[in-house]
Amino acid sequence: MATVLALLHLELHVPQARSLKDKRRIVKGFKDRLIHRFRVSVAEVDGHETHRRATLAVAMVGNDRDRVAGVIQTVWNLAATHRDMVLLDHTIEWL
Repeated sequence: MATVLALLHLELHVPQARSLKDKRRIVKGFKDRLIHRFRVSVAEVDGHETHRRATLAVAMVGNDRDRVAGVIQTVWNLAATHRDMVLLDHTIEWL
């Protein structure tokens, strides 16, 4: 049995955030939607003290690389088109 793990890092800019509370509200909403819709693991891994920057790590484990790749691509697309955030950079690692 093959196990596939994908790790997506998203570097995000939240231009309308005027405080950490604003940023956390926007980022938390995005994280919660990803978790419930795709059953992925999501954590904010950098930018905790900056009110307009956040780095999210999104991980998915499965046994079908095409399925995992499709979900990771969809997550990336959602981040790139989110109305309250700007995607600055992303990286994908396969483990």
